[in-house]
Amino acid sequence: MKWAQSLIRISTFEVETLQKRLAEIVDLRVQVEVKMSLIEAEAEAEALRARTDAEAGWYLAGFREGVKLRVASFQAALDALAQEEAGARDALAQAFEELKKYEQVAENAKTAAAKETARRETAALDELGLRRLASRS
Repeated sequence: MKWAQSLIRISTFEVETLQKRLAEIVDLRVQVEVKMSLIEAEAEAEALRARTDAEAGWYLAGFREGVKLRVASFQAALDALAQEEAGARDALAQAFEELKKYEQVAENAKTAAAKETARRETAALDELGLRRLASRS
């Protein structure tokens, strides 16, 4: 049964590692989303400033182009993180399945060992009973 406990420990460690990796990916995705929101808010603020200041209007076109490039790079990062997150979720699901399989195997081995112990005890008691019956005769 030690082998089953070792497999369960290893599988549990793998699940925990994958959970940490998934959390890191989600944190990165949230950070990129926050940065993207900040860029969009900055673009809106600059557009408002350009409406009130004619000189700022001259630079607005270049600023908007820069914002588009930054948003595009953030979107590409978000797409890559979404794919990585999906892969991490799939790997975590597989690791959970394997962990459950190992736990089931260990439980089945424990149940089989208990049945065997009970069978041996019953056989020993039956033999003891037959010996007592034979000694009375």
